[in-house]
Amino acid sequence: MKDSEKNAAHLKAEKAKDFWGTTHRLVRYMSTRSWALAGTLLMVIASTVMATIAPYILGRATTEIYQGIQEGTALREAGTVAETLPIDFDFIRNILYIVAVVYIIEAVFRYFQQFITARIAQKTVYDMRKDLKEKMSTLPIRYYDTHSNGDIMSRAVNDMDQIANTLQQSLTQFILSVVQFVTVLVIMFAIDIRLSLVTIVTVPISFLLIAYVAPKSQKQFGLQQKELGILNDQVEETYSGHTIVKTNNREEAEIEKFMVQSAKLNDASWKAQFLTGIMMPLVSFSRDLGYFGVAIVGGIGVANGTVSLGNVQAFIQYVNQFSQPVRQIANLANTIQVTIASCERVFEVLDEEPMEETHSGLEPKKRSPHKVEFEHVQFGYDNDELLMTNFNLTVKEGEMIAVVGPTGAGKSTLINLLERFYDVKGGSIRYEGIDTRDIERNDLRRKFSMVLQDTWLFNGTIWENLKYGSHDEEPSEDTILEASIAAHVDEFVRRLPDGYDTILNEEGTNISQGQRQLITIARAFLADPEILILDEATSSVDTRTEILIQRAMVKLLENRTSFVVAHRLSTIRDADKIIVMDHGDVLETGDHDGLMEQDGFYADLYNAQFQTPDAQLKAV
Repeated sequence: MKDSEKNAAHLKAEKAKDFWGTTHRLVRYMSTRSWALAGTLLMVIASTVMATIAPYILGRATTEIYQGIQEGTALREAGTVAETLPIDFDFIRNILYIVAVVYIIEAVFRYFQQFITARIAQKTVYDMRKDLKEKMSTLPIRYYDTHSNGDIMSRAVNDMDQIANTLQQSLTQFILSVVQFVTVLVIMFAIDIRLSLVTIVTVPISFLLIAYVAPKSQKQFGLQQKELGILNDQVEETYSGHTIVKTNNREEAEIEKFMVQSAKLNDASWKAQFLTGIMMPLVSFSRDLGYFGVAIVGGIGVANGTVSLGNVQAFIQYVNQFSQPVRQIANLANTIQVTIASCERVFEVLDEEPMEETHSGLEPKKRSPHKVEFEHVQFGYDNDELLMTNFNLTVKEGEMIAVVGPTGAGKSTLINLLERFYDVKGGSIRYEGIDTRDIERNDLRRKFSMVLQDTWLFNGTIWENLKYGSHDEEPSEDTILEASIAAHVDEFVRRLPDGYDTILNEEGTNISQGQRQLITIARAFLADPEILILDEATSSVDTRTEILIQRAMVKLLENRTSFVVAHRLSTIRDADKIIVMDHGDVLETGDHDGLMEQDGFYADLYNAQFQTPDAQLKAV
C-alpha cells in the first residue's frame, strides 16, 4: 500500500473539529516517516544536551576563578605574599577546549537535524498535496456545485502553501523548543533542585496563557481563512468578468463590495493577531521573574556557602534557555494558528465522501436493441424533491436525439445522468443493456464526448489543446491533423503567425468564439466517441463560422449516436427523435414533422422562435 493510501486510510474516520485534534492529526500524517522523525529527535536531543551542558562546564571555570580569588584574598589577609592568585589556569584552559568541542558537536548535530526535518516536511506536504489532488478528482460533482471556485482554490493553494511554509520553516524550531524545554529541565534538577524550582515556578503562567489563548485565537484564524476564501472568490469573479463590469460602469460598486469583504477579513485578522500578540509580553515577564528569583535565592546560597557561584551563573543562563522554548512557541503561535486552521480546511476536503461506486444489482439485457435506455428514471438534486419522477427513453445506435424544452426543463440533468455525474434515485439507465452503475465511470465516459456551448481551453498551445481530447497519451501527429482538418481548424490555424504553436491565453480570448468552438469539435473528433453530446454551439458566432461549425458537426455525427441539447429549434429539424421536456418529464416524443402536426408544446416553442418578441412572450 502506498503512503498516500495509508494516510487516507487512517485519516478517514476522523473529522477536524478542534485545535488539538487537528494538530494530532497532522502529526499522525507525518508518522509514516517515523524512522526519520526518530533520527531527527535523537539529533535534537544530542544538540540540545550539548548546548545545555556548556553553561554547567563554564560554571566550573567560574567557580575555579572565584575560589582562587577567595584563597588569594585569605592568604593576603594572613600576611602571605603571593605573586599570583592560586588559580589553575590549565584546568580553565581545558574547560575552554571542552566547551569549544561541545559547541562544534552541537552545530554538526543541529545541521543534520535541520536537513532531515526539512526533508520530512517536504515529503509530508508532497503526500498531502497528492492526497488532496486525488481526493478532488474523486469528489462528486455535487461538491463543486455547492462550493465556490474561490473557496476551493483557497484550500488547494493558499492553505496548502501555508502548511508547507510552516512545516519547512517552523517545524525544526518547534521540535527544538520542546526538546530543549525537557532537556534543560532535567539537567537543572540534576544540578540544583532549589534553583530549579525557582526557575520553573513562573512557567505555569506561560503554559496557562498558551493553553487558554491558543484555541480562542485558532477560531479567529479559521474565520480569517474563511474570509480570505470569500475574498479570493470575489476577486476571481470580478476579474473574469471585468469587461462586463466596465461596460456597466460597476467599478465603484465592485470596489465597495471588495472593501466590505476586505474589512471583514481585516477584522478577523486583527482579533487573531491581538490574541496571539498578548502572549509575548507576559512570557517575557515570566522569564524576568525567573532571573530575579535565581539572583535572590542563588545570592543567598552563595553567601551561606550552600550554592557555588558557577551554578548560579549556569542557572542564569538556564533561565533564558528554559524560557526560550516558551517564547519561541509564543512567537510561533501566530503561524501555528493559521496553519492549524489551514489544516482543518484541507482535512475537511479529505473527509468529504467520494463518489459512490454503487451497483444496480440488475441483470444485463442480452442483445439489447437499444444503445441507451432510460427505464422509469427517478432523480432529484435534493433528496426530498424529485425532478424526474418517471422518465423513459429508448435510443437506437446511430440515432440523433434532440432534447428541447424551456429553462429548468431537465435537459442538463439528462446529460449529467448519462455521464454519471449523478446517479439515479430510482429506475435504471442502461448502456447496451448494462446498467451504467455497473460500468466504471472512467470506462463509461470514454464512450462519450461533449461539445458544449461554453468552450473550455487551457493556457497552452493550440496543438496541446487539440491533443487534450485524445484518450492516448501520445496521439500521432497525423491523427491530430486529421481531426483538425475535419473540424476546419487547420484553415484558420495556418493563417496564424505561430500556427499550431500559438499560445492561447487563460480565457482563450486571443482567438474568436467560433474558432474556440471549432477546436472543441476537433477534440471530439480526436476522442472518436461512440456517443456525442452536443450543446447549442452556434448561438454566438457569425454566419460563416456557423456554417463551418455545422459542416464539422455533420461529419462528427456520421455513424454515431448523439444527444443534441437544442435551443435554436431550426437546427434539429433532421433529428431522428425529438424529446420535448418540461419539469423533468417527457411531454412529447417524435420527429419534427410529427410534432408539428400534433400542434402541442413543441409546435408552440418552434413557432415562438419565428414570431415577434411580444408574440413570443404571449406564447410563453
